[in-house]
Amino acid sequence: MSRTNNQTSRRKVMTASVGLAAVASLPLAQSAQAAPSSSAQRTGGGVITVKDGTQIFYKDWGTGQPIVFHHGWPLSSDDWDAQMLFFLSKGYRVIAHDRRGHGRSSQTDSGNEMDTYAADVAALAAHLDLKDAIHVGHSTGGGEVARYVAKHGKGRVAKAVLIGAVPPIMLKTPANPGGLPIEVFDGFRAALSANRAQFFHDVPAGPFYGFNRPGAKVSEGVIDNWWRQGMMGGAKAHYDCIKAFSETDFTEDLKTIDVPVLVMHGEDDQIVPIADSALLSIKLLKHGTLKVYPGLPHGMATTHADQINADLLAFFKA
Repeated sequence: MSRTNNQTSRRKVMTASVGLAAVASLPLAQSAQAAPSSSAQRTGGGVITVKDGTQIFYKDWGTGQPIVFHHGWPLSSDDWDAQMLFFLSKGYRVIAHDRRGHGRSSQTDSGNEMDTYAADVAALAAHLDLKDAIHVGHSTGGGEVARYVAKHGKGRVAKAVLIGAVPPIMLKTPANPGGLPIEVFDGFRAALSANRAQFFHDVPAGPFYGFNRPGAKVSEGVIDNWWRQGMMGGAKAHYDCIKAFSETDFTEDLKTIDVPVLVMHGEDDQIVPIADSALLSIKLLKHGTLKVYPGLPHGMATTHADQINADLLAFFKA
């Protein structure tokens, strides 16, 4: 997508009324089955149809130990380009799917919650007959990883990684007094309903990548790519997913996981603040390792891909 001078001017009319004030302080939020396929029929990806008829798009490149990447809201598997290419070059099999309602998967009006998201991943893992897999999730995708590994991963998962991830729970509750009030997420819903296209520009142009920080090196291409991915998905699924990423409690999932988990989080994450996410998650994991990145934003896997990829590779090989 290219931008004209008129579009550039429009950026300056950033609307505070569209809920971006909430975003700046914001943190970011039927079992599905598919028949296993022959491992000899690999074509680099495709689409599977799960139990409720939803089509899930996925990429599947290379050979070797599989790494499965789970994207954040409201993005797609394209958000993992820097990781997919890097780990493919290191001899891994790299897989990423578009969550239902996102990217090239069906624009669903139902099933847009964590149990079904995890069941869709289980269907894909069964379809591809994945074993000894490493699952890597960013933001909402980190919640998806936690739920999948806890409920479906036995015998299939070797390790997991949570990057800027939403667990244990984002919403402020009596049991989670440090969480964000429901009004923050209501602001998200209002902004999405009022002008999704503008909202999906304001998030990456501001807090997601830390481009609102003094001295930040802003990439218009990164902003445009975020917008492109978001607008590919369905508004209803994106709306529902706000509840999924903000209100789902992953406490018991984290306690259940019995494989090594690397928790990576930017100290300047304005979307999922570290104090109520990674610093709590690490206390619940049986075999967790925490790595904090001073000054890095929520979207650090894009803005600092070389650093994140190197640390991921070290964890995979350990």
